[in-house]
Amino acid sequence: MTFLALDVSYQRGDFHLEFLMQTDATALALFGPSGAGKTTLAHVLAGLLTPQRGSVMLNGIPLFDHQARINVPPQRRRIGYVFQDARLFPHLTIKNNLLYGRMWQPKGPSPIAFEDVVSLLDLAPLLDRYPPSLSGGERQRVAIGRALMSEPRLLLLDEPLSALDEARKDEIIAYLKRLRLAALVPMITITHRREEVLLLADEVVFVDRGRCTGAQSTASFAAG
Repeated sequence: MTFLALDVSYQRGDFHLEFLMQTDATALALFGPSGAGKTTLAHVLAGLLTPQRGSVMLNGIPLFDHQARINVPPQRRRIGYVFQDARLFPHLTIKNNLLYGRMWQPKGPSPIAFEDVVSLLDLAPLLDRYPPSLSGGERQRVAIGRALMSEPRLLLLDEPLSALDEARKDEIIAYLKRLRLAALVPMITITHRREEVLLLADEVVFVDRGRCTGAQSTASFAAG
């Protein structure tokens, strides 16, 4: 079964997204220059924007189908979205920011344990602190942890390193590599940085002017 299938058309002002792709990759990068439409595509996938036509299928589940009048609300799509800025709740401790991700999920045992997320991202020393006291890299680790706590079918990382300095970027890349190797959840990384593609993805999809202009394995991308 195809993991992700997109066939969508979305227009806002002069920008027109006309995107067609299918992939079985569960560690994917959307790669292209600023303004290519990568974030617009991510918003369509997450349900934050509604296409004028087309369909979005994730692991065989329709999230959007214009013809069938299906449009699953964002909070029910189970897509963990990590934005460029962490968007944490400043009045909540780090522990409660993490637990907020669990709030909207069904009751019962979770396949992703709180302790596992804390261990994977080295968050134990931060649990009693508040977001304003954290560095940029620490805030992004918490944002990733909160997204994981929502038990996502897919983790969507939208330029997660763009607001960080080089030292913090290296720190977060190390954690994202750890997450990829743990294979807790499929990941899509949106980036314009070649090194992030090589470190975080198995397949790269090229985005330009709202179109998919090709796809290849990261091994081929590295060789090119």
